[in-house]
Amino acid sequence: MKRRSVIWVVAALLIVTLFVVYKPGVFDFEPNIKSSAAVLMDMDSGRIWMDVNGDVSMPPASISKLMTEFIVLDHISEGRIRWEERVPISAYASSVGGATLSLKWGESYTVRELFQGIAVYSANDAAIALAEHMAGSENSFVVMMNSKARNLELSPGTVFANASGLSGKDLGPNRPSGYGSAETMMTAKDTAKLAVALIHTHPEVLNTSSLTQMKLSGKGLYVSNLNSMLPAMGGAYAYEGNDGLKTGYDIRTGYCFAGTAHRNGQRLIAVVMGAETSQKRFEETAKLFDYGFNRGMSWESKVKQILHR
Repeated sequence: MKRRSVIWVVAALLIVTLFVVYKPGVFDFEPNIKSSAAVLMDMDSGRIWMDVNGDVSMPPASISKLMTEFIVLDHISEGRIRWEERVPISAYASSVGGATLSLKWGESYTVRELFQGIAVYSANDAAIALAEHMAGSENSFVVMMNSKARNLELSPGTVFANASGLSGKDLGPNRPSGYGSAETMMTAKDTAKLAVALIHTHPEVLNTSSLTQMKLSGKGLYVSNLNSMLPAMGGAYAYEGNDGLKTGYDIRTGYCFAGTAHRNGQRLIAVVMGAETSQKRFEETAKLFDYGFNRGMSWESKVKQILHR
């Protein structure tokens, strides 16, 4: 009985000490992130809570499509295009490599279908078709992308060379003349800033990025979301509060993910670039989210969490 009393006294003293001296962040240890670059950003404050090679420029693959999505949504909000208008598929769009919806030259699809194809399935043919539809040519669309990047004050380490994020060799045999040797390059920090600006300006993007699948009506084709962290997808990598945002893969960089999650009024943006496997990018993102949400908890909640373990 005496021993039990001593234990309760020690526990009480520990609780009092935690309440008196604890400050947010004191016991929050940064996770060991295994990727070429990673950034964790609190969306509301814009503060970067973790930065691993965040300023290093590298091929981002399909996470660069966040800029393509941004410009599409700008055009929609400005009334320059409509969701239900039809977009013709060019020979160039139909012949690109990588992830595609197998769109054929001469077919047409709605802006909505192609946008969902980009956001859900990273479809390169859909990205090029929309770029050509909005700007007349992909080259002209790239000018829009880089102008937008400067307006958002992204660093010189982020440069867009096409609407899809593909490397030059994957653009196919029908790519228009005038393509130089430039490649799309991004930094993890700029990717996080772009994701924050996109969600702030067009929060409706999350309605699309959180879809578990999309349908291409003309083909009767269904494709599943490549984001394994969506709770509705189930599985080992589902993460409570995740509702986007963009996956990517490039043989030169590895597997990438620009993710976002919302819990208890707090939204985080996590970017992982250069993970070794598709699964690893989600594991590393989960580490970043856990770290960020733990930092965002009140000290009272943390004490309760400790006591209930």
